[in-house]
Amino acid sequence: MKQELHIWVDADACPGVIKEILFKAAKRTKVPMTLVANHPMTIPRIGWVKLLQVPSGFDVADNEIVKRLNPGDLVITGDIPLAAEIIEKGGHALNPRGEFYSAENIRQRLNMRDFMDTLRSSGIDTGGQASMSQNDRREFANQLDRFLQKSRASKPAS
Repeated sequence: MKQELHIWVDADACPGVIKEILFKAAKRTKVPMTLVANHPMTIPRIGWVKLLQVPSGFDVADNEIVKRLNPGDLVITGDIPLAAEIIEKGGHALNPRGEFYSAENIRQRLNMRDFMDTLRSSGIDTGGQASMSQNDRREFANQLDRFLQKSRASKPAS
């Protein structure tokens, strides 16, 4: 029997505007969603949206998401190593800019991340990521909607 889709949010670093898009989608589709964070945050009072607060520490929230993830679940994260673990476990990973990580592109993303870390640790200023644009928000919302529609279409009739 196929497990019901669950959305997991790596909430500590997730931009507020992306959380708002997620809350609207959860309310509209009634897909269960859990925000995982190591600090308290306010979430709307929607029965299928929950906050799981974990202790502070390196990768504690990431490890909790991986532990609880079922194949087919969706994880919202910009954390590339976490996305790699999600894909390896059969989940789907979508970053806040609307890009799906996949088995085909995750290795390249990990290599680029490691390369940039090496540059930064050697003292080279690599700049930062551009701030979220209206286009990024729209792309995220569109990808999320497409994923949820596809997920519902593949759900067996009860």
